[in-house]
Amino acid sequence: MAEESSIKKKSLSKELEEIKESIGFEEKKKRLLEIEKEMASPYFWQNKEKSSQTSKEYSLLRQELAKISDLEKKLAKGEDIEKELLELKFLLTPFGKYGKSKALLSIYAGAGGVDAQDWAFMLLRMYLRFCEKKSWETEIIDESRGSEGGIKSVTLEIKEPGAYKILYRENGVHRLVRISPFDAEHMRHTSFAKVEVLPEIQPEEVEIKPEDLKIETFRAKGHGGQNVQKLETAVRITHLPTGIVVKVQSERSQYRNKELALAILRSKILVEQEQEREKNVSQLKGPYKEIAWGNQVRSYVLHPYKMVKDHRTGKQTQDVEAVLDGDLEKIWA
Repeated sequence: MAEESSIKKKSLSKELEEIKESIGFEEKKKRLLEIEKEMASPYFWQNKEKSSQTSKEYSLLRQELAKISDLEKKLAKGEDIEKELLELKFLLTPFGKYGKSKALLSIYAGAGGVDAQDWAFMLLRMYLRFCEKKSWETEIIDESRGSEGGIKSVTLEIKEPGAYKILYRENGVHRLVRISPFDAEHMRHTSFAKVEVLPEIQPEEVEIKPEDLKIETFRAKGHGGQNVQKLETAVRITHLPTGIVVKVQSERSQYRNKELALAILRSKILVEQEQEREKNVSQLKGPYKEIAWGNQVRSYVLHPYKMVKDHRTGKQTQDVEAVLDGDLEKIWA
């Protein structure tokens, strides 16, 4: 038994060294020290654009190197890091044509009424916290709020190259079990929300004929139904051949909203084309499933016990609060 453990440790150590070599670990350590010297200069913040880019590079480097160092420490203590190595390999593995794409992440409230809308809002916060911890730039480009709270649907643009590859596994129906804060009798409720993650693709990848589009403009709405402005800057585009509808109202510029709506439309058309060609599960997005019981890819249980479980991989954790606060690595296999 001890011999098997020793052999496995050596194997994992070798894998970790191979990963370090593949990412240029030592070179990145040197780069980190160089940046630290730059940031120590009293003139560092004079060029805001450059200092911002350098700070972001520093943050990403620290996160990447800290992950490797953490695995080295765990391995030295005799801990099994096999699953964490698999996750790290996933992040470093090429992901086909869209491996370096930015992401468009949408959340749709499903069965469960106001509880489902609140659950959709909780998921939005979870993904925003995840992106914030990684220093990723995000923007909510469309949002439909519930009448009693929460959100009916929301689309988030994640502007980090490679975000699609990392967040692709979030595709699917997410189920929440908890004591409802909206139930006067404090009964346990089950709520559902669907997460859809699409790659942001280039205009030339999908041809859209102008005559196939129905473009409408309207006034962007703020919280509580108040108009953000009197101009019709929000845009709704319907792709007549497929019936796909996209709405964007985040920007004050109608032109910018139209560009964003077309970008989302191209991604949705691409997914439909892929599904049509393959006639099965698309590489970009799973098949449509009702946002309800039996179709969930992940469950989050807050009562009568605490557990997050991914039904595709079997990975689970009791640290629900950490996951909902953006620590998605705890549930990724």
